[in-house]
Amino acid sequence: MKRREFLHQTTLATASLMFGNRALGQMRSDAPSLRIAEAERKFKSAAIEKTIADLKKNIGNKEIARLFENCFPNTLDTTVDFEMINGKPDTFVITGDIDAMWLRDSSAQVFPYLAFVKEDQPLRELIKGVLNRQTKCILKDPYANAFYKDENKISEWKADETEMKPGVHERKWEVDSLCYPVRLAFHYWRETGDTSPFDKDWIEAMRSVVKTLKEQQRLETAGSYKFQRRATNPVDTVPLNGYGFPTRKIGLIHSMFRPSDDATIFPYLIPSNFFAKTVLGQLRQILTSLSGAEQLKKDAADLENVLSAALEKYAVVNHPQFGKIYAYEVDGFGNSSLMDDANVPSLLGLPYLEAVKSGDPVYQNTRQFVLSPANPYFFKGRAAEGVGGPHVGIDYVWHLGIIVRALTSSDEREIKSCLEMLQKTHAQTYFMHESFHKDDAAKFTRKWFAWANTLFGELILKVYQTNPRLLS
Repeated sequence: MKRREFLHQTTLATASLMFGNRALGQMRSDAPSLRIAEAERKFKSAAIEKTIADLKKNIGNKEIARLFENCFPNTLDTTVDFEMINGKPDTFVITGDIDAMWLRDSSAQVFPYLAFVKEDQPLRELIKGVLNRQTKCILKDPYANAFYKDENKISEWKADETEMKPGVHERKWEVDSLCYPVRLAFHYWRETGDTSPFDKDWIEAMRSVVKTLKEQQRLETAGSYKFQRRATNPVDTVPLNGYGFPTRKIGLIHSMFRPSDDATIFPYLIPSNFFAKTVLGQLRQILTSLSGAEQLKKDAADLENVLSAALEKYAVVNHPQFGKIYAYEVDGFGNSSLMDDANVPSLLGLPYLEAVKSGDPVYQNTRQFVLSPANPYFFKGRAAEGVGGPHVGIDYVWHLGIIVRALTSSDEREIKSCLEMLQKTHAQTYFMHESFHKDDAAKFTRKWFAWANTLFGELILKVYQTNPRLLS
């Protein structure tokens, strides 16, 4: 089934049959556990199970506790395929309802589990396996965003006008696709001190990452990548013979697609360029602990410096209401797109990715803009308010957007409001979704979206550790 066929599927009828007509958000102490049967779970982590049990016992909001129990282990329960290949751990991670592995999603899905790898060796091996699998994917094609486990499988998108290879599910060039594996590697290394995943293949993959990011600066030529698809939806293809709209060459990296898998309007996607600058610094730190990669470390540092200067010069625009804010996209000619999208990297999520400080005045202005009607993709209705995006359409709020809003807030009232919205909008499925209608949470997309589930778990853990009374 094609990706977009999933986007507007709902489970309203199923929810009504299972739970009757109980009002959304009504408190339940008997909320159901909807995890798959234990015997059918893909991977079991003793540390994660202990954390679920502790949280269920210690917080007063039993509906949130049940949501955490269902959501936080969802990636492990349903999406991972772990094995040993040639003596090395290998973990293939599907995104949920699509049988393919996105570099972005797979990194984000397992990221919150890093906090537990010191006490859970099997979980540590699982995440090492993700790093090893991502290395294979990047070496296969650094421009692809999603891959099959069967490296000989031919994609349903084989007719796309780009260099499709067997084993590649989709070849939409997104800067963040190469950033997320570096972020995961850096935080794994920082948590464990383990450099065993960073072998010669990983070094070669990182060379490919830096080379690809530099190529997509397009300082001299348009580069080797182009993409077009025969599609009725314009966000699924790239204009002007597959190279995108014109840009002035200013040092930023062209991203033909956003982290939503939608085409950019202006190819310099600001959140993704901030993310790239951040992970290049993280890559340098990893390489400092390795030998034989001095040139790669220098190349990463040089590109990081160029991006830093270019972002300082071109990322900020003057808004008539909010003052200096970060643009979402620019072209270097002075044109910009002022909006935000719920998919991360987003403008709202920059502090979550350690790309800007949360106290940065420009970020704070940007945050006010993003969470206001001035952002064309901020929707407010009877069910909730939050950031959406063009990928699903007008009036659909994304759970990712609400979660990231809470993760990047220091305001107790705002965090509490986000928790209440998340609790009220799971539509009695007891899982997070991709998006839901601002006036009716029962109209939702993607009932099995592991990234949103795991990120919700990350939020609840953070609140439990830093502000547990909000869960009482």
